[in-house]
Amino acid sequence: MSFGRRLHDLRLRNRMSLQDVANAVGISKAHVWNMEKGLSENPSIELVVKLADVFRVRVADLVGENPDAEGEEPEMVAMFRDLKQLGERDRETIKVLMDQLKRSKGADG
Repeated sequence: MSFGRRLHDLRLRNRMSLQDVANAVGISKAHVWNMEKGLSENPSIELVVKLADVFRVRVADLVGENPDAEGEEPEMVAMFRDLKQLGERDRETIKVLMDQLKRSKGADG
């Protein structure tokens, strides 16, 4: 699910208007609408933190980085749990491997 969709769903779930959210975080109503529609990409971390505070969710939940979040594939959640149990050295090895895979994927695409 996209950031914009999560933002939209949280706003509706909290029965807030576009203007309510805009007022709460100090931006324009149009900016909130643009974020929900995916027209305004990469909001600042400060804005994301403010939005997370307004909706009382973790930043990770708002941006879709929470592997325990609803809707994630069970295999991904299990892999994340396994990763958390590894030592720092093993996690660093996996990080290097993932970086290499991302670079090679970029070269292929």
